[in-house]
Amino acid sequence: MDMTWDFILRIFVAALLGGAIGLEREYRAKEAGFRTHFLVALGSALFMIVSAYGFEGALGSPEHRWDVSRVAAQVVSGIGFIGAGTIIFQKNENAVRGLTTAAGLWVTAAIGLACGGGLYILAAFSTILVLVGLEAFRIILKKFDKKREKSDKQ
Repeated sequence: MDMTWDFILRIFVAALLGGAIGLEREYRAKEAGFRTHFLVALGSALFMIVSAYGFEGALGSPEHRWDVSRVAAQVVSGIGFIGAGTIIFQKNENAVRGLTTAAGLWVTAAIGLACGGGLYILAAFSTILVLVGLEAFRIILKKFDKKREKSDKQ
């Protein structure tokens, strides 16, 4: 029963951290917001827990050991599929949209996997870096837009 509470804490922390990234995306009115990031992080943590601990009784003998990294690798592949759905090529503007959102989903899955593995500090620090990176990117783009507007007016 003690491990069950540890697992619940892992998915809870993953959901909170993923939700934090999702709130930023939601605030910016991006394709994938709070609910998507929340679910990706929670699901990734759950997959990691099930991969590492879910098959202990099914092995038959203690000398057999499954490769727990296999499920984590499949999470990475699966999230690529979801992320690809957020990427849109706009032919009339000759622009690609949604790459940052796709990358955000990808890193949110990694944060969920880290929480599922019990690596809370790494997951929290990564979440902070993601949020700082998203905000810094927005500020930098805003400065470039202002410079472009000034040069266009001259």
